[in-house]
Amino acid sequence: MAFPSPVSHLLLLLFLLHVPPCPATSGGSWSLLLPTIGISAMHMQLLPSDRVVIYDRTDFGTSNISLRDGKCRPKSTDCSAHSVEYDVLHNSIRPLMVLTDVWCSSGTLMPDGTLVQTGGTYEGDRVVRVYKSCDNCDWQEIQSGLSQSRWYATNHILPDGRQIIIGGRQSFNYEFYPKTSSTENAPSLPFLVQTNEPNIENNLYPFVFLNTDGHFFIYANDRAILFDYVRNQVVKTYPTIPGGDPRNYPSTGSAVLLPLRVVQGKASDVEVLICGGAPKDAFVNANNGKFDGALDTCGRIKISDPNPQWVMETMPLARVMGDMLLLPNGDVLIINGGSAGVAGWELGRDPVLCPVIYQPNNRIGSRFELQKATTIPRMYHSTAILLRDGRVLVGGSNPHDKYEFADVLYPTELSLEAFSPAYLDPSSSKLRPSIISPRTMIHHSERMFIRFNVLCPVDPNLVSVTMVAPPFNTHSFSMSQRLLILDTGNTTVAVGESHYEVSVITPGSVNVAPPGNYILFVVYQGVPSEGIWVCIQ
Repeated sequence: MAFPSPVSHLLLLLFLLHVPPCPATSGGSWSLLLPTIGISAMHMQLLPSDRVVIYDRTDFGTSNISLRDGKCRPKSTDCSAHSVEYDVLHNSIRPLMVLTDVWCSSGTLMPDGTLVQTGGTYEGDRVVRVYKSCDNCDWQEIQSGLSQSRWYATNHILPDGRQIIIGGRQSFNYEFYPKTSSTENAPSLPFLVQTNEPNIENNLYPFVFLNTDGHFFIYANDRAILFDYVRNQVVKTYPTIPGGDPRNYPSTGSAVLLPLRVVQGKASDVEVLICGGAPKDAFVNANNGKFDGALDTCGRIKISDPNPQWVMETMPLARVMGDMLLLPNGDVLIINGGSAGVAGWELGRDPVLCPVIYQPNNRIGSRFELQKATTIPRMYHSTAILLRDGRVLVGGSNPHDKYEFADVLYPTELSLEAFSPAYLDPSSSKLRPSIISPRTMIHHSERMFIRFNVLCPVDPNLVSVTMVAPPFNTHSFSMSQRLLILDTGNTTVAVGESHYEVSVITPGSVNVAPPGNYILFVVYQGVPSEGIWVCIQ
């Protein structure tokens, strides 16, 4: 048996002395799912099969899980896997073979449920990789599927079902996949030049959201634009976020498009929330051994307003490299990350072990709620995604250029754990709906009837129905993440003992709900059902 070295004991003591405290009355709970999946979860995507594609990079050296059947990568002595598929229902993993380097890449789930992943580095920077889940499926790679190198880029599903890929290191442009023709090029995007800081950048993995007018809100560094990608025109320029501190990689904050309330098929109010990040000089200072405290502010802006302005709020804990996820009841979970330094090899410090719930409908000053702490630091290269049962899958953390398990401040983390928000507490079980009339295919602008049961008597005014688009998560940003609160009116009626029916109007356009797979939830008094997969066409 191997015993920790004196250096490991010292590092552990230093770690414990620099962990921000969590109150004892925090909500939610944690469970360890697997102590190791063999790789560090740098990228994650939930598929409609209730399986999760996970991968890190191919140039770490060998991982801790072998490829099946004695296989090795072509022209290589590396017989280990750098990607796995996690089966949520069976809590099991299956190794996958990825050929070219997927380090710090991007992706989006396509309307048919296929993950299309783009770019990476070295020989993989222009490769498109496709994964569709089945018991024996594996990655398929398309060489030169991209016209430009894409490393630290952001993807988003388009209203027509394709995806847009924006930016990347030294790629101040955007392109589409699949291409409409072999001559389709990559139009320039000067905004990415304007927001690029020499030798620092601070505009990688830009925050990108589809507005309900069909244009894209693009945030990079400390500012944002509304962009018409069809005409290659900036439609609107938003104010610089107060304070002017950077929020994108490597000064990594996170962002979400707040839940869209759909009324008569439309969503008129569109808001973006951006939280955390690092001060302006933090990257330079971290590289010189000084680790500045992370930002404790969030900026919220209604991008649909004629004259939008930022409203600033203060989080209970400062955070860099955190993830922001939309929960089925419309709350926002802020999880993972550190409280000092920036993203990058060995540049982050002081893990934030406590998640935070942000309740967007509460008044300012009462929106944040601290949650129960994990025991596992999730620093650089950690990930988190929502599962259909309402839990949040958390993995990754590797701030090293290879796997390091001893004599480092934050060892490479190969485990998977789940955070269960308070709505999954046993005390809420009588409030939890259960959907009993699932429907898989839906269309825009139609009335849909959903039957569910709840063990306690139901107040029709407290029932809501939400649809969540499962995002691609990496580097503190969840690409194509979207939550729609459907128009229920006052339509919930009892149809038997503990059985109810609610009717909803589905979103009215592809700009509100792009085609593809969503998880639909019935929510009662803030407690969501287990979700069902639906596909909107």
